[in-house]
Amino acid sequence: MLMDYFDAYATTYEPYKGGAWCYEDGCVYRGLSLLHGATGEERWLRHLKRLVDAQVSAGGDLAGYSTEDFNIDNILSGRALIHLYRLTAEERYFAAAELLVRQLRAHPRTKSGVYWHKKIYPWQIWLDGLYMGLPFQIEFGQLAQDDALVEDALSQLLTALDLTQVPETGLYSHGYDESRTQTWADPQTGRSPAHWARALGWLSMALVDIMELAGRKRAAETGIGDATASLLKRLLQLRTGEGLWFQVIDRPGLAGNYPETSATAMFAYALLKAGRLGLGAFERAGEEGLRALAASSLQEEDDGRLRLAGICQVAGLGGLSGVYRDGTAAYYLSEPVVEDDAKGVGPLMMAKAEAFSAASARAEAPLLDALR
Repeated sequence: MLMDYFDAYATTYEPYKGGAWCYEDGCVYRGLSLLHGATGEERWLRHLKRLVDAQVSAGGDLAGYSTEDFNIDNILSGRALIHLYRLTAEERYFAAAELLVRQLRAHPRTKSGVYWHKKIYPWQIWLDGLYMGLPFQIEFGQLAQDDALVEDALSQLLTALDLTQVPETGLYSHGYDESRTQTWADPQTGRSPAHWARALGWLSMALVDIMELAGRKRAAETGIGDATASLLKRLLQLRTGEGLWFQVIDRPGLAGNYPETSATAMFAYALLKAGRLGLGAFERAGEEGLRALAASSLQEEDDGRLRLAGICQVAGLGGLSGVYRDGTAAYYLSEPVVEDDAKGVGPLMMAKAEAFSAASARAEAPLLDALR
């Protein structure tokens, strides 16, 4: 059922922002890339190439994109460029990826050395941005044999984890303001007040992806492996009985709180991948989350079409379109809940792909043992 849903979704998918290069499309691109890698089925590659090619010129320019925006969100879709370049060796994909690296080389940073989330959000680190930028930077650095890019990304991640960690909850804050000028920022710590599940979902995916890219040895040496395991263990304590996670993740009894689809998909992906990477016994919880989403959030319409429901449309911090987003639990519960949003469907594709990869790894284990 899920694979048929993904195929139909990709077939009719319209670019999220009218064709401009953006992270929302990047969520779908990432899902299609991983489905292709996990299954080997050409349909996922055909969908990916059709959608990406509409945004990449022959010379490697990206539709609607400017490095001068210094928007870290725009980097995520670059992982699809690397995937396509490795498969096709088409230079335009590499040139487009280099364009994104050009942004990163000039991207403004906090005094602590971490990328600003966006030029319009100066001195701020958001968990979202760690996923948007750092795995791509590591992957490109490895492709281009530029270890300085890899080391810089690992250093940024460790600094950001230190600045956003909330010891009292065992979680991480959505945002950190080094300047302490935002009203959402605690004047002592600089951290935002409430725990938004999807922010932790972005972080969880960043951690397991970086673990895989860096390798277990490097992840262990840097402490990234321990940080990942600790966060995932804490997340397991916050599941609902059905295997889902709440929008305001650590306050299940809060009036108006609800199980949120995109975060659950992200956690399912992270847990499945962490298990496959040998970080701990996390796979079962990831599988349960995937099954719970298929049972509760994937809904059939009267015309027989499937829809993925329960997705927080968007959430952020600070001013946007005349509204100030203060990072409180009440704020996160005020944002619209929608269906079929790319930020939910893409991670669900990723989780399903990871379930295939985990199953393949389990099937191969006895053969590898026999050959030792």
